[in-house]
Amino acid sequence: MKPDEKENKKELIRKSLNYSILDAIFYAVMVGFGESFFSAFAVFLKANNVQLGLLGSLPQTLGSFAQFFHNKLTGYFRSRKKFVCSSVLLMALMYIPITLVYYTGRSKIFHLILFVSLYWILGMVINPAWTSWIGDLVAEGTRGAFFSRRNRLAGLASFLSILAAGIILQFFSRSSDNKFTGFAIIFALALIARIFSFIFLTRKYEPEYEIRAKAPFSFLQYLKEARKRNHGLLILYLCSMNFCVFLSAPFFAPYMLKDLNLAYLNFTIINATIIISKYIFLPVWGNAADRFGTKKILSLAGFLIPVAPLLWTISDKFIYLIIIQVFAGFAWAGFDTGSFNFILDSTSSQKRSTCVAYYNVINGITILAGGLLGGLIVKYNSVFVTKYFLVFIISTVLRYLTSFIFIPKLKEVRQVENIAYPKLLLTLVTTMPSLGLTLKPAVFEKDGDKTGAP
Repeated sequence: MKPDEKENKKELIRKSLNYSILDAIFYAVMVGFGESFFSAFAVFLKANNVQLGLLGSLPQTLGSFAQFFHNKLTGYFRSRKKFVCSSVLLMALMYIPITLVYYTGRSKIFHLILFVSLYWILGMVINPAWTSWIGDLVAEGTRGAFFSRRNRLAGLASFLSILAAGIILQFFSRSSDNKFTGFAIIFALALIARIFSFIFLTRKYEPEYEIRAKAPFSFLQYLKEARKRNHGLLILYLCSMNFCVFLSAPFFAPYMLKDLNLAYLNFTIINATIIISKYIFLPVWGNAADRFGTKKILSLAGFLIPVAPLLWTISDKFIYLIIIQVFAGFAWAGFDTGSFNFILDSTSSQKRSTCVAYYNVINGITILAGGLLGGLIVKYNSVFVTKYFLVFIISTVLRYLTSFIFIPKLKEVRQVENIAYPKLLLTLVTTMPSLGLTLKPAVFEKDGDKTGAP
C-alpha cells in the first residue's frame, strides 16, 4: 500500500471511530427513551407475569434466530454497512406500531410482543455484521480502552435520557390517557434518536471484506467443537449465565411498579443508577482488560454479578436499592467488557460474524427458556410475601454455579501481566476517580453498547 493511501485509510478509520462513538451515543438515547420502558409500558397495559416473561425473552430469542440468515442478507446487500444501515432505519420505524398498540383493544399485549419482536429481530440480525465491521476498525491492543470509553459516553447519554423519560412519565401520570401521552412522547424521542444513529452509521468507513453467501462452518460443527475450544467454552458460559439472568431479569420492573408501587420517577432513578454506575466503571475495567487480560476481568466480574438479585430480597428502601444498583453497575461493567473483548480476541475477522451469529442463536434459546421458567415460577410460587423473591434467589444460586463450572476452564488468549484477584479488585476501585470520570476523546487507529437488570 502506498504511503498516501495508507494515510488516507488511517484518516478514514479515525473519523469512523468518532462516528461510531456518536452512533453509540444516539443509540443509547434511543434505549433510554424507548427500550428501557417496554416492560413499564406492558405493566401500564396490564400484562400478566407470564406475558411479561415472554416480552422480556421471546423478542430477543427471535432476534437471535434471525442471525442464521446474516450471511445471506449481507451477501444480498453486498456490504456489511448497507445491511446494517438498512436494518437500523427499519428498527427505528418500529416505534410507531409499538406506540399504537394502545388502540388495539384486548389484543394490546399480543401486538406489543409482536412489534417488540420485530424491533429486536431488526436490531439483532445485524449483530454479526456490525461486530465484524467494528472489529476490523479497532486495533486489538486498544479494544478494551476504546469500547470502554465508547460505552462510557453511551452510558452517560443513556442515563440522561432514561432520567428525562422518567420525568416525562411522572408528569403525565395523573390518568391513563395522560400516561399514554407520556409513553407516546418518549417513544417518539427514541425514534428520532435512532434516526440520528442511522445517519452516523452511514458516514462510517467499511474496510474491504470478502462477502460469503455461506458460513465457513455449520451450526452443528460449531456445537460439536464448542467444548473443545476456548471460544466455545466462553459461549457456553455466557449462554448459561444469561439463562440464569433471565430467570429474574423480566421481573424487576413489575416488582418495583406493582409490589413496591414506586412512582415512575423513583422507578426511573433506580434503573438509571445502574447505567451511571456502569458509565463510571467501564473505562476502569477496559484499561484493566488491556493490561491484565479479558479472562482475568471476566473471572472477577463473573463472581460479583451473581449476588445482585439476592440483594433485592433484603430491603425495599429506596436508598438501599440505589446502593445495590451501584454495585450491580460496577459488576456488569466488568462482565460486559470482558465478554465482548473475549469474543473479539478469540475469533478471526472472517469467522467472527458467523461465530457471533451462532452464539446469539444459542443465547436466544437460553434467554427464552429463562424468561418462561421465571414466569412460571412467579405465577405458581407462594413461598415469600412477594411472588418475585423466589426467582431472585434461584437466579443468584444458578449464576454462582455457572461461574464455578466454566470460569476455571477459560484461557487467556494474549500475553498479559499477571495479578492476583484481590489486588485487581483493589486496583479497579482505587483507579476509578482518575479514569472513570475523565471524558477523553476516543480516537484509535487500526493497523490494517443486558440488560439493565441486576
